[in-house]
Amino acid sequence: MATTGTSYVLPVEQLKANLKNKPNDTWLHQPTNGVWKSYTIAEVIDEGSRVANNLLKQGIEPGDRVAILAKNSYAWLAADFGMMLAGIIPVPIYSTASSETIDYVLEHSEAKLCFVGKLDDCSAAQASLASIPVITLPDANAEYTGAQDWQSILDTSTPLDSYHSPKAGDMATIVYTSGSTGKPKGVVLTHGHLGAAAVETKNRMVGGDELHRIMSYLPLAHITERSVVAITSIYGKVELFFSEGLETFVDELHHCQPTDFISVPRLWAKFQAKVLAQIPDEQLQEMLAGDGGDAVAAAIRDKLGFGSCGNYGSGSAPISPALLEWFHRIGVDIAEGWGMTETSGLACSNQPFTVEGMGTIGTPLACNEMKLSDEGEVLIRGEAIFEEYYKNPTATAESFAEGWFRTGDKGVKDKNGAYRITGRVKEQFKTAKGKYVAPVPIESRLATNSLIEQVCVLGSGRPAPMAIVVLNDQGLSKEQIKTNLEKTLSDVNQQLESHARLDRIAISETTWDVENDLLTPTMKLKRDKIEAFYRSSIDSEAESGVYWIAQ
Repeated sequence: MATTGTSYVLPVEQLKANLKNKPNDTWLHQPTNGVWKSYTIAEVIDEGSRVANNLLKQGIEPGDRVAILAKNSYAWLAADFGMMLAGIIPVPIYSTASSETIDYVLEHSEAKLCFVGKLDDCSAAQASLASIPVITLPDANAEYTGAQDWQSILDTSTPLDSYHSPKAGDMATIVYTSGSTGKPKGVVLTHGHLGAAAVETKNRMVGGDELHRIMSYLPLAHITERSVVAITSIYGKVELFFSEGLETFVDELHHCQPTDFISVPRLWAKFQAKVLAQIPDEQLQEMLAGDGGDAVAAAIRDKLGFGSCGNYGSGSAPISPALLEWFHRIGVDIAEGWGMTETSGLACSNQPFTVEGMGTIGTPLACNEMKLSDEGEVLIRGEAIFEEYYKNPTATAESFAEGWFRTGDKGVKDKNGAYRITGRVKEQFKTAKGKYVAPVPIESRLATNSLIEQVCVLGSGRPAPMAIVVLNDQGLSKEQIKTNLEKTLSDVNQQLESHARLDRIAISETTWDVENDLLTPTMKLKRDKIEAFYRSSIDSEAESGVYWIAQ
């Protein structure tokens, strides 16, 4: 998409252009009980426009906030874009949010209404939405007192008479951070922020006029999925495919035949484990190195659902370089990206992919500038960078230094201008020896072992750091696992300074996920919650080496 100076075409204006120039192009694909239905650009905008017009007729005004609480679907985006076309401010809420979080976001944003759709657990939504008007999306799987129905609104409403024409500096949305600690902060993003991030993401990831097919399955309440996937899709020739859930995801992936696939480190590790459960890695590497190696790699990609895929991405949390190298050997070149809610999504990426850039987050998008502070903190500014937290001037002021946003991430920059994230500024902990330890580099070293799916290094106040791990199932006996991890513990410790060496690896049979509150909705570790969950194991000095935590 062409830009004028440093002004980018805003998402609302791009939607209007798409409606005028290619209304009948297929855009969204929605499965319902295994049956797919496709929606054109005109159909999505028509539904969103009718629903948004209904909101205006109810007395909701441009500038008012309206929440969306649902898993991904075509109607989620129809509601989102429809509200933007009416000047209403969408406020996404994670579908896994607790009642406490839902209450806080609704109250803090002063939301006038909430769209609610399919949820894995509806109890929190039913408790929190009892005192606010509700519109149920087509896939809603619970009853809400007094709720309006999406289809009945479509049947009785007319489209908007005219569309909103925002300025670049006008508020477009408030996105609440998932928050590994404390209450979520409301990040105010303008139409200009979203436009700059989406255009430059498009230039990096889906440049050109060829058709791109992408699965939309990571939460749309998170800025990465909403900006990098959904909003970017309107600037190129992109079709999005939704998923009904984990049980059907593999079949849906094969149906989509994605050309581009974005995931998070934990899911990439699960893809690897799925392969290694079928064939031991040593045997696989021998096959890949042989004469038929390319055919073996192609067969693996096809079985995973990546037979048509050419672009791969990973974000949200650091990914092990060893995992990137493993996938590279089967022809899956994962470009690691980095961004935050405050950067409107992707801000820096190793896309287009380069082998030299593996293990780095690459270089900043053209709309951003990045640098390191004297302490090694990543600082960023540019047209995609937010300017305020909603109703929180203190947090806003604390987050900027001379016009640069202080990301809280520590990093290094290589000779090619590529950045590498080494951890969070506040994640360092002090052991009983009085020495500071940065956990992320140690976790990255441990994660080179393909048995380890999740890992958290802890040790504040302890004589030495320790690691708690969750394993992939590769069919090994406990004795084989113990021997394997003892070697990893020894190998990693040889790479560390004496004060950072681990005295143990504790194996947990409890997987960390959003439901047990040990991961954020974007699958980042909640270190304080993990530490509290395993307090008795951490405090115990009876074990060392490698052992299983008593359940």
